[in-house]
Amino acid sequence: MAEDVVNTTGIAGHGAGRLPSVDIDSFNIELKDDEGFLGDRASKGAFRKILDGWRKPLRKNGEDPFGDEPSDEISKKVLDEMLVGDDVEASAVVHSAIEDFAQELAYVTRRFLKTKAWAKTERIVVGGGFRESRMGELAIARTEIMLKSEDFKVDLVPIRFHPDDAGLIGTLHLAPSWIFEAHDSILAVDIGGTNIRCGVVETNWKKAKDLSKAKVWKSELWRHADDEPTREGAVKRLVKMLKTLITESDKEGFKLAPFIGVSCPGVINEDGSIEKGAQNLPGNWESSKFNLPASLIEGIPQIGDHDTAVVMHNDGVAQGLAEVPFMQDVERWGVLTIGTGLGNARFTNRRNGKDSKKEKDEKKVKKGKDSKD
Repeated sequence: MAEDVVNTTGIAGHGAGRLPSVDIDSFNIELKDDEGFLGDRASKGAFRKILDGWRKPLRKNGEDPFGDEPSDEISKKVLDEMLVGDDVEASAVVHSAIEDFAQELAYVTRRFLKTKAWAKTERIVVGGGFRESRMGELAIARTEIMLKSEDFKVDLVPIRFHPDDAGLIGTLHLAPSWIFEAHDSILAVDIGGTNIRCGVVETNWKKAKDLSKAKVWKSELWRHADDEPTREGAVKRLVKMLKTLITESDKEGFKLAPFIGVSCPGVINEDGSIEKGAQNLPGNWESSKFNLPASLIEGIPQIGDHDTAVVMHNDGVAQGLAEVPFMQDVERWGVLTIGTGLGNARFTNRRNGKDSKKEKDEKKVKKGKDSKD
């Protein structure tokens, strides 16, 4: 069944390295240092740990401006308010945490830029939930300043779309081109370690063929971490959410494509199985007996009058793909997503589906070798 999924889409398989608009040079790299995985140093949890470290000396003297509330339970909104509030000490604590986190993010980014896959990266888009705050934006800007002070010629920019929407919108770039000519929307799924989000994404292809005006019409969120379902229970709930969206989009008059784009953590194999990196999902999603795309087709065999096609890719890749229309002034760019972990992907643009400069150079080298032979 997985092979049928690949064939019906008219593009490469799940987790593909080549898409219509970009080549994916790498994704889900797990770099390590003496302290463990680098991603753990620049995650949402890492920031909260840093914040707690700055609160400790104040707490000992009974002067903690945040009181008894645990650091991981203070909302981003409250922290943003503290940044500009009248409590100078509270503001100083948050600023200190931002500075330390920026130091960690700069360290991690340096390590990525020094890998072969990330060589000559011109711009890095930063996504994930942490970006959805003023403190996140300050940390990103501070990181960029640090890197440029060390002569790293790279721009760091916050992801353009809302982080909740980016993973859904990015799956449009997994779809074959025929979809945009005959349909005006697709179903998209963004699976995370805490939440599963489904949505109907409007392509707005007639307004902008580069998909720059795509938007999420409606989405549903399920916080699966609270319910602790089985793997089968999670898939059943996901199918139910998608069926509800199909019904609602039909009532609204959308021409929904027979296509579901899926964003999921981990290394995605071409047959739709997950090699590794799905440890935070409910149940064992890395089992050789489990295939999410096949399960979705079993639950939703048709959309409208056509057989359903499903394409799945890594969640960091999907978030990055949402930025494709806005990255056309550079050739090589990457994405870092700050959430439960640190998602990552590096892209090389393909101009109108043509070979990238990297591919042309590789062909020249190969041609030279062949002529010598």
